[in-house]
Amino acid sequence: MLVIFGFIVVMASVLGGFALQGGHLAALFQPTELLMIGGAALGAFFVANDSKAIKATFNAIPTLFQTSRYTKTMYMDLMSLLFELLTKVRKEGLMSVEVDVDEPYESPIFTRYPRIIEDGHILEFITDYLRLMISGNMDAFQIENLMDNEIETHHEDAELPVNTIQHMAESMPAFGIVAAVVGVVHTMASVGLPPAELGVLIAAALVGTFIGILLSYGFVGPVAQLLRRKYQEQAKMYQCVKVTLLASLNGYAPALSVEFGRKVISATERPSFMELDKQVRTVKVK
Repeated sequence: MLVIFGFIVVMASVLGGFALQGGHLAALFQPTELLMIGGAALGAFFVANDSKAIKATFNAIPTLFQTSRYTKTMYMDLMSLLFELLTKVRKEGLMSVEVDVDEPYESPIFTRYPRIIEDGHILEFITDYLRLMISGNMDAFQIENLMDNEIETHHEDAELPVNTIQHMAESMPAFGIVAAVVGVVHTMASVGLPPAELGVLIAAALVGTFIGILLSYGFVGPVAQLLRRKYQEQAKMYQCVKVTLLASLNGYAPALSVEFGRKVISATERPSFMELDKQVRTVKVK
């Protein structure tokens, strides 16, 4: 809803300000200019990106209108899940969670946390590294290095749609100038017309620059920034899992391991020490 609200504010501010100055809104309605700018930007988008980037971009667009699921409740579920798994490991050994890791959708531990189950990427990240820990052939340093490489790969994949949309935003002012130049050319070719008609043609040409800049900074650019923010939120989940599992590998107790993980959560979603402690006590009772 904030995306739609923001777009409405942009349009209301620009068009409202223009109207208050005594401008005629109909003069800004230039579909041919919009066609040139939008069509050129879309064509350049297809030229500049491969099928992987194009598919990732179109898949990312619907997420703009979804609220973030990486809330404090989600992190509390994550901390509880990790605590429960690590407690079982500490009491019964790493092999005790092998069945849970191999079949998380049937595991009595994992199924208690449906929010985590629904996020396939985080679920896979947790189970993959628990599986490596069970194998016993890798030390904490090796697993940390592998985690860093995977998180970096995830970051690069997440940046694909962000970069494609950002590049489109950066190109739109230039395409607006192209549309304006085309309009000026058309005006110069019609120099024999009366001044009133020439004024209309010049105004239409200038609208091209206006549309290009407005689309770039008012619509497309903010979309890229919002996507980047969403992927940063997702990356925090990976960091939280990474720090928690590494703390356990280095010999810390489950309660202290999840405290390590809590510290890397963003302040707006981070549960307090007492909140996490209360949640952990609840898990112990179960």
